Amino acid sequence: MVRAPHFDPSRPNIARIYDYFLGGKDHCRADREQAAKIIAIAPYVPRLAVANRTFLGRVVRYLAKEAGVRQFLDIGSGLPTRQNVHEIAQEANADARVVYVDNDPLVLVHARALLATTPTTHVIDGDLRDSGRILGEASRFLDFSQPIAVLLFAILHFFPDGGEHDPYRIVSTLTDSLAPGSYLAISHVEPAPAMIEAAGAYTAADVAFRDHHGVLPFFNGTTLVEPGLVRLNEWRPDDHDSIYPSDWPDVPVWVLGGVGRKP
Repeated sequence: MVRAPHFDPSRPNIARIYDYFLGGKDHCRADREQAAKIIAIAPYVPRLAVANRTFLGRVVRYLAKEAGVRQFLDIGSGLPTRQNVHEIAQEANADARVVYVDNDPLVLVHARALLATTPTTHVIDGDLRDSGRILGEASRFLDFSQPIAVLLFAILHFFPDGGEHDPYRIVSTLTDSLAPGSYLAISHVEPAPAMIEAAGAYTAADVAFRDHHGVLPFFNGTTLVEPGLVRLNEWRPDDHDSIYPSDWPDVPVWVLGGVGRKP
C-alpha cells in the first residue's frame, strides 16, 4: 500500500505550486519561492497551468453535455479552484457523480470542505501508484458497470517509464476496469527545450517528459475523440478560454491533451 505524504510546509509541493500559478491562495512560502525560480527561467509557465485548467473544463463540458457521461473519476485532482469538475458536470446533469482522488493532506482537507458538499460528490485519499485501491474505493460511489470518465490531468509526467509503478501499466489497469462507452482524458507535458529548462528549477518532483509517440500509448484500448492528441489550446477551443490575460505572450502550449473512448 502506498502511504500518503505528510504535510510539510517547508518543502515545495506540486499541488500548491500549481495553485500559485493559477492565482490561488493555498500555498506556502516554499511553494512561492519555487514558483518564482521557475517563472524566472520560464515566465510563460503560469499560462500553461491555466491552459491545463481550461482544457479540463472543455473536456468535462464535452463529456457531460455531448457524450452524456454521468460519472467522473478525477485522479490527482489537486486543490479546489474555480470551475471544478463536479460544478461543470452538474450543470449538464444535476445527478452527475464525481469522485476526486488525491493523496496530499492539504488537498484532502480543502477538497472535503469545499467539494464534497453533496451526496453526488466524494473525495477519497488515493495514490495513482495504487490504482487497485483507488478502484476499490471509487466503486463505493460509482457504478463501474456503466460508463465512467477517468481524468488524469498533469499527473502522468511525474511517473517515469518502467519499474514497479510503470505509468502505462497503471493506466491500462484503470482502462481495463471501465465499462464500454467510458472515457479516458489525459494532459501531459512535452519535452520542449524550454520546458526541460524550466523543470531544472522544479524540485517538488521529477518530470518525465514524453512526446506525442510517448503519450499516445496511454490511450491503448480506446478510440481518440477528434481532434485527437494535440496541444491543449488546439482541443476544441471555445469561449470559456477567455480567462487568459490579454497581455500574455503568444507562446506555444507545450502540453499535450486528448480524450479516448472505450469501444
